[in-house]
Amino acid sequence: MTIHQVSPLFVGRAGELALLDGALAEAGAGVGATVLVGGEAGVGKTRLIGEFTDRAGEALVLAGGCLELGTEGLPFAPFTAVLRGLVREFGRDRVAELVPGGTTRGLARLLPEFGEPDRDGTEARARLFEQILGLLERLAEDRPVILVVEDAHWADRSTRDLLAFLIRYQRDTGRLMIVVTYRSDELHRAHPLRPLLAELARVPWVTRVELGRLSRREVAAQAAGILAREPSHADVDLVYARSEGNPLFVEALVSEGASGGVLPESLRDLLLASVERLPAETQELLRMASAGGQRIEHALLAAVTGSDEATLAATLRPAVAGNVLAVDGEGYAFRHALIREALHDDLLPGEHTRLHTRFAEALERDLSVLPAPRGAIELAHHWHAARDTTWALTSAWQAAAAARRSAAYDSQLRMLLRVLELWDHVPDAAERVGRGHAELLRQTAIVAHLAGEYDRGAALATAAIEEIDRAAEPVAAARVLRLRGLIRYDLSRPGHVDDLREAAALVPAEPPSRLRGQVLESLARMLHRPGREIAERLATAEQAIEIGRATGDDTVQAQALITLTWTRCLRFAELDRHRGGYAEARRLATRADAYTALMRAAISESDSLEGAGRHEEAAQVARDGIALAERHGLARTSGAFLTINLAEPLVSLGRWDDALEVIEHAVELAPPPPYQTGLLGFATDIALARGELDRAADLLASIRRIVTRGSFREQTLFPHGRREVELLLARGLVDEAREAGLRLLGSHDLAAEPRYSWALLASLAELGGPVSPEVRALAERLPADGDLQRAQRLTVAALAGPGDDPAARLKEWDAAVAAWAALGNPYARARVCEGAAHAALACGERERAAARLATAAELARRLDARPLLERIDALARRAGVAVGGDPARGGTPFGLTARELEVLRHVTRGLSNREIAAELFIAVKTVSVHVSNILAKLGVASRGEAAAQAHALRLFDA
Repeated sequence: MTIHQVSPLFVGRAGELALLDGALAEAGAGVGATVLVGGEAGVGKTRLIGEFTDRAGEALVLAGGCLELGTEGLPFAPFTAVLRGLVREFGRDRVAELVPGGTTRGLARLLPEFGEPDRDGTEARARLFEQILGLLERLAEDRPVILVVEDAHWADRSTRDLLAFLIRYQRDTGRLMIVVTYRSDELHRAHPLRPLLAELARVPWVTRVELGRLSRREVAAQAAGILAREPSHADVDLVYARSEGNPLFVEALVSEGASGGVLPESLRDLLLASVERLPAETQELLRMASAGGQRIEHALLAAVTGSDEATLAATLRPAVAGNVLAVDGEGYAFRHALIREALHDDLLPGEHTRLHTRFAEALERDLSVLPAPRGAIELAHHWHAARDTTWALTSAWQAAAAARRSAAYDSQLRMLLRVLELWDHVPDAAERVGRGHAELLRQTAIVAHLAGEYDRGAALATAAIEEIDRAAEPVAAARVLRLRGLIRYDLSRPGHVDDLREAAALVPAEPPSRLRGQVLESLARMLHRPGREIAERLATAEQAIEIGRATGDDTVQAQALITLTWTRCLRFAELDRHRGGYAEARRLATRADAYTALMRAAISESDSLEGAGRHEEAAQVARDGIALAERHGLARTSGAFLTINLAEPLVSLGRWDDALEVIEHAVELAPPPPYQTGLLGFATDIALARGELDRAADLLASIRRIVTRGSFREQTLFPHGRREVELLLARGLVDEAREAGLRLLGSHDLAAEPRYSWALLASLAELGGPVSPEVRALAERLPADGDLQRAQRLTVAALAGPGDDPAARLKEWDAAVAAWAALGNPYARARVCEGAAHAALACGERERAAARLATAAELARRLDARPLLERIDALARRAGVAVGGDPARGGTPFGLTARELEVLRHVTRGLSNREIAAELFIAVKTVSVHVSNILAKLGVASRGEAAAQAHALRLFDA
């Protein structure tokens, strides 16, 4: 009997099994779920998952584990294992057919079987993530899918990022269940998995469970299963006391005691005792294998030992039979990581160096014994563990290149930092990597930027600049200054414009160069301040376009033309004159295959249109941009950012429920802070208008936490300040609202951003009592460009107009009503109709007042703007006028909401929930809820019946 004989009786985990079974049932019903399973080493996490998957029925189980390499994890290890398993089961061609978009070049970054990877770029990693999610979606269409990721405490950042991405989008994927295991005793305070677990625990469909130790009764049951008899009370007491209920140690203690040996004093020695009972040659092989990691390929082990197949198999067989090793695909895995750790820790220093050197030399002879890019990364690990500085540096440089091909930028950064660390210890380092120290610092800073390590990237760029003589190497200095400027911009740190200006001064103007074009394009994009900077921005963008044309750099031309066009379109009245620049930028970007420029064109053009008050056009451009992202396989990543540009016009158009769905979908992706403030701000506007003050307060608190931690421009600060004022006013805190507004006026130059200042002035003018002199003065000098700002100016003028001339005041209100009606903004129109009704009553024109109140009431009902509707009703009662119209008048058939009608229209076209979600840019789960509501309201049992009823009632006849 061996010490690792597993009890056939699975004890103590009935509750956890039931939880996993329940999550799988949810996934089978189309509601994805994630379970995070934590517990100390040896507590039975793997056994629990094995028992669960064994009873998972028709579900497809995809499993992969994170692999430890020293203190680091192997990038994307569990997902590479999953892909390899799928190819083994279904074949490469069948898997390729399941990948959305018909191309597997993203997956080729993880498995060479899928061909050449797509080209590098900022979107390469995002496309890889989306292809893996799309593959899981297609697999889940046929049957439930269980994705198991084990040992997440060893996960590198790339693996953690992909896992978080899959979990966030899991609800859209349908029948997908994700199970993640990790060793909780490994999670020290600074462990990188801790913040991810905390973040995921807040996701509604994620459940976190901690496996505890077994009770004394459960230990007795486990021991009885191992021994095939009931143990004595004394034996149970001893085993329970020594193991403290850890199942792995229970197995070891019971089996060791049953073998007649003396129980070792330490649990570490207890684990090693299982190895010491094996033949000497097997023990030596296991010590050698421990240097290879938790899992080792058969071909690599053969290369390291130099044994032929028959000898290696004979030597390994006792370890497999003794339950120390387990066969794992084309290799072997230690039955438990603790056994490998005990063996590796038991190596003498000389043995440690010798064994890692043997692994490194075997990989140097034939790197193909391991799949790419794992071979290069393991080679770097072994040379580093062998303390051979020269080969550690060379192999780390090669591993960095391999990591980049996998879009594992954090692993690439780690390898490059190792090269820097070893640089001074290798005399010919520059010759070995083919570049000098300053250039290596620059390249490492670029990778840090890609990996999201902005502070580290800025520090590395600064170090590179300090090593460069600007006078002797102006071009090299300019490259690094541009890089630091871009990183500082992303950090919202001062100095980014200064860096770019200095870079522009260093690059010779003649002859025109691609670098000078790139520097000037970046500088133009970052010049934001009104006045002289705007003129500099226009001139700089024009220079960049000329240089791009001269050097044949279509990407620089496209990016600079977007900047130029957006800046010119700030004069919204002239938008049509300049808007063609966006079309030309798209043509150039398409020719250069510059996806980032294409997306930026969509973002900028929709922003220009929304600023001009052309809400429908703005929404359509945003939709087109999202569709473009989907065609590029990036709908959920970069395409998600365009949902912000879709949400804003939807709010303006009064399609608030649609906007909230878009906002919810985008926020789930955890976008960068500036994007979050915009999304949460639009949700706050709707909550305030609907009287949901507690929700508005919560949203504003979330925005406040973001705004106070960074440096934000007026386009964020002004709307946030306006909402703070409106919340105070809604709660009746008029004096506090006035003080907050005046503080904002005193601390910011509202003339800098008229687009956002006019709405703030309107809120300040509504505070009651005489309008403050500060508001009047600013309203008189603030320009109003375009139809939207003119409507806002007319509103402020009506609010601040003279109270001694009712007829003039009514005229001002009617002008505001006409302006908002022309823009198609129902909420703003309803509010000024209310003001016009007040003015009409002051003139004694009751019929005109009643007409305006009726219009306002109808609009407010459609929007569910309850506070406004209550004010309208109160005014009508005081004035003794009838506003007309039944509250239900104008409603939709069967009480369907506007969004439900839209979903029903697509149901009648025969679209699936996923296809409807893609059409409406909302989550699949949201469509499912709408369909359920539609069936209930129509009183039908199926989609087919709902479509038939819609046709019979001619609901959608043109």
